[in-house]
Amino acid sequence: MWLKPEEVLLKNALKLWVTQKSSCYFILQRRRGHGEGGGRLTGRLVGALDAVLDSNARVAPFRILLQVPGSQVYSPIACGELLSGSDVYWAIATGATLEEINQHWDWLEQNLLHTLSVFDNKDDIASFVKGKVKALIAEETSSRLAEQEEEPEKFRDALVKFEARFNFPEAEKLVTYYSCCCWKGRVPRQGWLYLSINHLCFYSFFLGKELKLVVPWVDIQKLERTSNVFLTDTIRITTQNKERDFSMFLNLDEVFKIMEQLADVTLRRLLDNEVFDLDPGLQEPSQITKRDLEARAQNEFFRAFFRLPRREKLHAVLDCSLWTPFSRCHTVGRMFTSDRYICFASKEDGCCNVILPLREVVSIEKMEDTSLLPNPIIVSIRSKMAFQFIELKDRDNLVESLLMRLKQVHANHPVHYDTSQDEDMTSPVFHSTSLCSDHKFGDLEMVSSQNSEESEKEKSPQLHPEALIPVLQQSGSQSPDSRMSREQIKISLWNDHFVEYGRTVCMFRTEKIRKLVAMGIPESLRGKLWLLFSDAVTDLASHPGYYGNLVEESMGKCCLVTEEIERDLHRSLPEHPAFQNETGIAALRRVLTAYAHRNPKIGYCQSMNILTSVLLLYAKEEEAFWLLVAVCERMLPDYFNHRVIGAQVDQSVFEELIKEHLPELAEHMNDLSALASISLSWFLTLFLSIMPLESAVSVVDCFFYDGIKAIFQLGLAVLEANAQGLCSSKDDGQALMVLSRFLDHIKNEDSPGPPVSSHHAFFSDDQEPYPVTDIADLIRDSYEKFGDQSVEQIEHLRCKHRIRVLQGHEDTTKQNVLRVVIPEVSILPEDMEELYDLFKREHMMSCYWEQPRPMAPRHDPSRPYAEQYRIDARQFAHLFQLVSPWTCGAHTEILAERTFRLLDDNMDHLIEFKSFVSCLDVMYNGEMNEKIKLLYRLHIPPALTENDRDSQSPLKNPLLSTSRPLVFGKSNGDAIDYQKQLKQMIKDLTKDKDKTEKELPKMSQREFIQFCKTLYSMFHEDPEENDLYQAIATVTTLLLQIGEVGQRSSSSGSCSQECGEELRASALSPEQDSVFADNNPGKIAQDPQTFPQEAEGDWTVSLEHILASLLTEQSLVNFFEKPLDIKSKLENAKINQYSLKTFEMSRPSQPELQLSNL
Repeated sequence: MWLKPEEVLLKNALKLWVTQKSSCYFILQRRRGHGEGGGRLTGRLVGALDAVLDSNARVAPFRILLQVPGSQVYSPIACGELLSGSDVYWAIATGATLEEINQHWDWLEQNLLHTLSVFDNKDDIASFVKGKVKALIAEETSSRLAEQEEEPEKFRDALVKFEARFNFPEAEKLVTYYSCCCWKGRVPRQGWLYLSINHLCFYSFFLGKELKLVVPWVDIQKLERTSNVFLTDTIRITTQNKERDFSMFLNLDEVFKIMEQLADVTLRRLLDNEVFDLDPGLQEPSQITKRDLEARAQNEFFRAFFRLPRREKLHAVLDCSLWTPFSRCHTVGRMFTSDRYICFASKEDGCCNVILPLREVVSIEKMEDTSLLPNPIIVSIRSKMAFQFIELKDRDNLVESLLMRLKQVHANHPVHYDTSQDEDMTSPVFHSTSLCSDHKFGDLEMVSSQNSEESEKEKSPQLHPEALIPVLQQSGSQSPDSRMSREQIKISLWNDHFVEYGRTVCMFRTEKIRKLVAMGIPESLRGKLWLLFSDAVTDLASHPGYYGNLVEESMGKCCLVTEEIERDLHRSLPEHPAFQNETGIAALRRVLTAYAHRNPKIGYCQSMNILTSVLLLYAKEEEAFWLLVAVCERMLPDYFNHRVIGAQVDQSVFEELIKEHLPELAEHMNDLSALASISLSWFLTLFLSIMPLESAVSVVDCFFYDGIKAIFQLGLAVLEANAQGLCSSKDDGQALMVLSRFLDHIKNEDSPGPPVSSHHAFFSDDQEPYPVTDIADLIRDSYEKFGDQSVEQIEHLRCKHRIRVLQGHEDTTKQNVLRVVIPEVSILPEDMEELYDLFKREHMMSCYWEQPRPMAPRHDPSRPYAEQYRIDARQFAHLFQLVSPWTCGAHTEILAERTFRLLDDNMDHLIEFKSFVSCLDVMYNGEMNEKIKLLYRLHIPPALTENDRDSQSPLKNPLLSTSRPLVFGKSNGDAIDYQKQLKQMIKDLTKDKDKTEKELPKMSQREFIQFCKTLYSMFHEDPEENDLYQAIATVTTLLLQIGEVGQRSSSSGSCSQECGEELRASALSPEQDSVFADNNPGKIAQDPQTFPQEAEGDWTVSLEHILASLLTEQSLVNFFEKPLDIKSKLENAKINQYSLKTFEMSRPSQPELQLSNL
């Protein structure tokens, strides 16, 4: 146990300690007399000295000292007592046993020993080590308190520090925190790692230097455990531009699992919400706790291990033992209880697994507690089997909760019994002479009553009642006698197995059944066993009539999905006789259409047709439907959707397994993505599309029993068998030929039916016969050589590679958007990337901390690339304030609103990246006339509205005018008449104007005043501010005079003169903007209805008038044509984006931006 460092000085001490281990900086010592044979007298003397020299009578027998080279000061950092002598020591930890002190020693060697060499100052070494040990003590204390209390005091203290140091909004919840080091080059920075729901944060204050690090989970591209020159085990975080290493954790395994869970949850919630359904406990991110994440990890392992539905929630995991009659003993393992299942897994992998759906359970009873059978319970099922569990802790509460869920399951799904055949209960269910039997497993009838069945037939489309292969075999030629005899032997072996291990979904699943599956399931039992292994039989029994209703609802409807299904119907096993007639095609159509109707998120994806075709060969139509549900929704999660994320993740996992198991092949094939692209169809179709059908169905047998693990190991076996050919291949095409040739010559010698011609045979015209591989041998090799992968390892690899795959999709989206936008703007590509990141981060921050708003949907990966990220008016206002060069003080927000309205062409209250960048490009790189045109458009409808927030200006009065001549005096007394110059410039502009360009509407006087106000605001704090104000006052007066030329009446001249004087005054006194100030008590806002539109339309100016007038003032021309640097804005935006968002959220809630008038 680590202790708080305490300096102690002992003088003239005896040699009371013996050194056992030493290194450059550390010494492990044992107390003399401890553990020495025949050393009783020595031990007693040392004990007496301990009592005299120290107040503690009991001294720990082991310690570790810190020794700084060149220093006479030793520091016991993992010890139980102080070293005698005149030197100074720090007692830091206790070690009561050799094992305990060795754990401390190993930790120091792995985490600190190599680190200390980077320090030049000896005092820094001692300070660093003591600081690290203090942090470990604090973390140990926090862990102990967390076990005793939901929110311990230490966590509350950490939360306060987290909020103070990073200043996030309240919605950013801290999940947990750890003491660690963050490496900056070769220098470690000791500090605290804070893990929140959306960010990874690190804080350090060491040797007078403060370091803050904030990394959003959504920016993490790779999360892995690695090692560097100094440390053997670190956690590396990789983002777009940086790698950061964290080390010296007290429990690195725990930290890594929590980080992996947080990254996975956050990335899937924000980037993969196409099909991802969070656990109910994680639906609200602000409620996520460390305990929730640990429970989620356990829940996901449970569902993956037993291949249960995603909605299944784990309630308890208990150590216990199960009576296994085949071995005549109790097998040690764990019981898992969930909403609708009781499951058991032995501690020895593969020894024995059991799945008990509560629907199959008849009773759960407690037995008498004895010394031989401690805390036993009996679970009885319908097939007259009973399972005895013993050594269960808290048995009473367990039984009570199980009985409550059992009652609920039976209430929701009543069970139908078949009592007419009770006398046949002892006979095998799977008769060797029957190729197709009814839905009966034990005494459970899998369909509803006869009456309901007849009524379904009356109202539903006619479903095919049998599997397709038995129908064909009855009418076709029989297989050779030798093959049939092998088939009979297999059936006999399976029947013997059923007698000993059970014949229902509740059977004991052992290594023996795995061997039987690897040999190949008999044709007559294949469909039934697929139902049992996948537990589709439970779904089938729980939903009588469900499939028929789906078929009735979905058939006859025409949509894009049904068109895709129709297009692929005749491509599904076209060489097989079952799909060369309407019977098979119609059954396939019904199953695919019904599933698309059941799960519109998936709908229909290519490769589903091939899989469903094979299911229909061996199972009845309704059974095939539920098998398809099991495959798509729990056995191959996320495979069949818009982006096939699940398949891509497994391809990435497969690449890593190749590197691990076939390093020579991985070394030769520099780019394993080529192999991944070849093997994608292996995973999507379970080898059905690239292997002869009679061989591929044996692969499907293994898949239904072992899940995706079977596909991984078979893929490795295929690559190993072809390693020599692949290593000698010169390109990807040759590698594809090698694998295709091998796979096409895999045969199934035990198949009773005639071989089906293969449409994927590339080399049928070979001169030399290619060697044939038996599928049974290939499967056996796959289990023997690559069968050591556990479900837990595969799920961990999936979690790791899902981050990379999702970020790969994000990179693809980014590159595609930039590829389209960059040619159309003048902004540099590197600046465009920065703008895209800011745009995406603004969207993400709203997802972090704000309630979803109807007009701001989350990231939608199913949309086109350019539309996947869009922002609303509030988000646009933040970005406008950060990166726009047209900052107008308090007026900026109003200008941002108008810009958003202008860019929102389709009026859906959202804009995409291309519109945002195009607008910025005009502001930064446009010619003067383009910038003025943009400003002009910002002050006419639709950008400027009657209900604009700035419309209450005193200058909303449309009667503003001036009657002064267009002649102004210069400071030197000269006068310039602009009349002729203006007329000529307007004439030239009109002449040069592109005739194809749509003419902009003219600007009314109210709109013109808002235009002037924006210009005044833009000039604020400019170095040439006074000249600009003088120039704009001049131009404003010119334009007011021009506007009066077409005015039909001049009855309000006096009022116009007064307002013109105000404009002139504001130009002369820019510090006090009296013209556009809304708080002038002498003026009252006019009701817009006071001045009808026709009266307001009398005074107008055009874009050409405004541009020509502005060109008369060189200071204005210089202002709009001066080069603008976007890089400084981008750097500032990256620093301030978070703080601006936090400040905006900390303000009292503001009303939504006024968009209703659009």
